[in-house]
Amino acid sequence: MSQPSPQDPARARHHSGTDADAGPGVDTGTDARAEAEAEVEAEARAGAEEKGDGLRERLVRTGVALVDAEGAQALTLREIARRAGVSHGAPRRWFPTHLDLLSAIAREGFAELAARVAEADREADRTDAGPRERVETLTRVYLGYAAERRGMYELMFRHDLLESGRLGLRETSLPLFARLAALVAELRPGTDAVTAAGALWANLHGLAQLRHWGSLSLATGSDDPAPFVRAALDAHLGPAEPTR
Repeated sequence: MSQPSPQDPARARHHSGTDADAGPGVDTGTDARAEAEAEVEAEARAGAEEKGDGLRERLVRTGVALVDAEGAQALTLREIARRAGVSHGAPRRWFPTHLDLLSAIAREGFAELAARVAEADREADRTDAGPRERVETLTRVYLGYAAERRGMYELMFRHDLLESGRLGLRETSLPLFARLAALVAELRPGTDAVTAAGALWANLHGLAQLRHWGSLSLATGSDDPAPFVRAALDAHLGPAEPTR
């Protein structure tokens, strides 16, 4: 009769009846072995993906899709890994902390918002728009993004992400504010453009939030942001010049 090889202690334990102490028909090692095998398979998939389009990029894309579908609160490491088809420990190879992964996802949001602003600027160049018109366009782009990409928008402006400075997130986000401040400086020379731009941005951010929560329509009877935007621009930049 063959005996278990001394080089295979796990098999020897199984055949020696060690697990029988758990009761008839119960193998306490089965679940652990199945989980370990699943982990190995997941790691193999992760390695294959890394050679292809890259697991890092896959994790970020998965996070972007998840935040759009379920909001920022759904962005746990475990859930992103599950949806990406890898083990829950795999993301830590590329993102040592949860904050690093969230920052990478938020960076995608800022990149898209910056692309929308750049396209609006190109259109403004074609029409030879003035600074006031450009600010108005910028506000529409910002509020439109907040309404269309709600989960991403909330993630992008989380204080802990911006404060941490992870993955150059400030370098991605601050140019958008600098663009607004530059336009305000053109409209109101001699004033503190950064403060004025900050006050206008805070107004727009509050408008986006109140509109999303339904508080704006509840209090004012209207969900149309246009009159509120005009009032905010007039308050912070002065009344627009009448069109001829």
